[in-house]
Amino acid sequence: MNWDLSRLFVQVQDFATSYGMKIVGAVLILIAGRIVAGIVRTVAKKAAKKTKADTTITVFLGNIAYILVMVFAVIAAVNRLGVQTTSFVAILGAAGLAVGLAFQGSLSNFASGFLMVIFRPFKVGDYVQAGGVAGTVKEIHVFTTTLTTPDNIRIIVPNSKITGDNITNYTAEEKRRIDLTVGVSYGDDLDKVTKVLKDVVTGFPGVLADPEPQIAVSEMADSSVNFVVRPWSKTGDYWTVRFGVTEAIKKRLDKEGISIPFPQQDVHLYNK
Repeated sequence: MNWDLSRLFVQVQDFATSYGMKIVGAVLILIAGRIVAGIVRTVAKKAAKKTKADTTITVFLGNIAYILVMVFAVIAAVNRLGVQTTSFVAILGAAGLAVGLAFQGSLSNFASGFLMVIFRPFKVGDYVQAGGVAGTVKEIHVFTTTLTTPDNIRIIVPNSKITGDNITNYTAEEKRRIDLTVGVSYGDDLDKVTKVLKDVVTGFPGVLADPEPQIAVSEMADSSVNFVVRPWSKTGDYWTVRFGVTEAIKKRLDKEGISIPFPQQDVHLYNK
């Protein structure tokens, strides 16, 4: 029994002597590789800020650089353990093919991310509706895109889902039209209503003079005559102007004695 323990101890000691330093070296290579990969990604972002490059491209290429550095680090660590790199690369290639077939969805996401960076249907900072969700684009990663909703909820969407559906970019253009509907009573003077609405819209801060706001009768509804009110604003001022104009119209109509009807029913009772 003592002889078996002594023999086992000798074998462990021989293994530690032969491979201990190699294992330590491989671990150190992986740690150094991760540190270098992080530095490369950080340097890429800083370089982009100095050259004023598009943030979308910067983040995407930074992530690609991080992955490539980590792949080289893994190969170097395996080589440190004594495994032939050529054979390892061949095995890695064969394994990559098998993994690629198994994870076709991930490859599709990668290809979609690459296409989004090339064709740029949107960039970081744009407010978009894509992949069934809407939000501000925060980052375009290798496989996913991160959006943040107006109520500060983070949504992570696979890239292939975005490119496989319609993409609506609300902030791509500098100007945006605001569509409002204002209903007034059938007894009100339509010319007066038109003048009042025009005065409110054209005098409101943030409403653009070009294109000219559109105000017109659009519909004779069941209980009201409906006007379309369509001013234009800068895209960044859209919600501020929309909310402000709506409030200003209501206050001005009240001041002018113009009624805003609402659905109602008259009930008649008959005694038999």
